[in-house]
Amino acid sequence: MRRPSKSSSNKLSADSQRLASLAQGMAQAASRLEERVWEHSLDTQIHKTLKGAHQSTIDAALENLFKTDLDAYDVLMEAVEAGGESCLMEHEGVQYHALLIAAPVLAWTRFAISSGTISEELRNTLCAHMHGHLLADGVRLAMVPTLYSIDQLPRNHVETFALTQRLAKAAMTGTQVRPPSNAPETAPFLADTRYLIAAVVAPAGAALFRWQTTLHPGDRTQALEAWRAQAAPNITSLLPGCGVELLLPEAYFVACREADKQIRPASIRAAVHFLTNTLSVEANGLRAIIGSFAEDPVAGRVDEYRIGFTLRQSPEVLYGVVWPLYGQEDEDQSAVTSFESITTPEVLETELRTPLEEIVALLRACGITHIKRHNEHFPLEFCDDCGAPLYPDAEAELVHAEMPEDAPAGTGHFH
Repeated sequence: MRRPSKSSSNKLSADSQRLASLAQGMAQAASRLEERVWEHSLDTQIHKTLKGAHQSTIDAALENLFKTDLDAYDVLMEAVEAGGESCLMEHEGVQYHALLIAAPVLAWTRFAISSGTISEELRNTLCAHMHGHLLADGVRLAMVPTLYSIDQLPRNHVETFALTQRLAKAAMTGTQVRPPSNAPETAPFLADTRYLIAAVVAPAGAALFRWQTTLHPGDRTQALEAWRAQAAPNITSLLPGCGVELLLPEAYFVACREADKQIRPASIRAAVHFLTNTLSVEANGLRAIIGSFAEDPVAGRVDEYRIGFTLRQSPEVLYGVVWPLYGQEDEDQSAVTSFESITTPEVLETELRTPLEEIVALLRACGITHIKRHNEHFPLEFCDDCGAPLYPDAEAELVHAEMPEDAPAGTGHFH
């Protein structure tokens, strides 16, 4: 379940109200047949809204349902994402369906993570690997010749819809896709995700992915293993000085969410590696301070954890990592009985139930033994000058993470 953006208006337009009502009807359907009728009407209305580039209409409906009907909110969010990442098109009298897919690449480094245009030769090689290991026979593919950072992805459903339409047409007609122009600059992080973006097209009703043709869900795992084995050397060449892990290429929004979750552990490991090497200290010479952050601290819900790192005997926060929560994760915090119960070494040998347990286990696995957690919930505050998140120090003050002045050159620009 994703949270909507804020809006200043409480009154819904007629189009927003129609989206909300159709989503409620679908959520309340008592049979699959009834649900399909609602689904068809909702999909038609969403397509009209996306085609007209009315993102504000969608945002208003989502915000209203988030406050009044969470089941309908989930229905509308899923339908809007499907409308943005897929389409039905006709070519030479035959109907085809198209899906926008993302191939996430987790990367971590002590230096910089590249992004930008890739060569035509490399794009063709990656397309060949997709055809060989992931896609069903006869599926057409168009890949953008760009390694995207998260800052360069479509910013909303309307932009996603436009990209899907453009790539689907290119896949259908076999035309080349140009890289995006004037792409935003990429913010520097020690661990971050890069994406290959493509559209796949097949006759309506036909399989898009190889595991659909075998009717065996376990073949997804084999496809991922083959993709990693064959594509990783090519993608690694685009990311010099980086550790790399490839995730399964799949539907755009699902792939992006999975990447958001999987990059979190890499961020902690990269931070510890960076600090120990840059400051010439052992991991047990560092201290981790964990704070719970929320848009509404009084409500009790946690939106993200922020982990500040200090030298064990020093109060200054040198570096920080944000661990955002997704889906139902923010509703599972009651499973933790006490912080003390999860800071013992035995926690590494038990099943991790919550993000907090996973964070502590990761820190301990990295060699950090001094871990402090503040009990209060902090507001989501950022630096007024550079926009970087503020992290809690040992005294529960929110501060900017700053490397020492005598740290080696080239390290201070990471947030």
